[in-house]
Amino acid sequence: MPETYSRQVQTHFAGNLQPIISSLAEVEVLSVFSRLVRTQSLTLDAAKQVADIFTTHLEQGLYGRLNLQMRHYRQARDYIARFDLPLKSPDALHLAAVALEQLPLVTADGQLARNAARLVQLGVDTTAVNQARYSCTSW
Repeated sequence: MPETYSRQVQTHFAGNLQPIISSLAEVEVLSVFSRLVRTQSLTLDAAKQVADIFTTHLEQGLYGRLNLQMRHYRQARDYIARFDLPLKSPDALHLAAVALEQLPLVTADGQLARNAARLVQLGVDTTAVNQARYSCTSW
């Protein structure tokens, strides 16, 4: 299912190690499909088909998988408890996972990218891949 930034993401991962996604990201992908069905931007049949492909890709190991652990939740809590970032809980968990696992963050979410950039002040390195809303942050 091509998205606005599909080409940039594919280019970013071409020749690199396999993308790693958290258990939270797995749930969020399906949540997007559900929202698209509810808003009638995607048919139920198409959503089921894309969800099946996504699940198959997971089962085939096309993505590395990261199961969130208590330390990820604690780090997310600490990010939120700074009280200086407009962090939603899922975003804090994404940031905690990539920071603790020293993984790249690839996102089209402008607010998530801005929050990641703010955390750079804690000694985290960030690299913009595209001046649009697509950002790749290396931790």
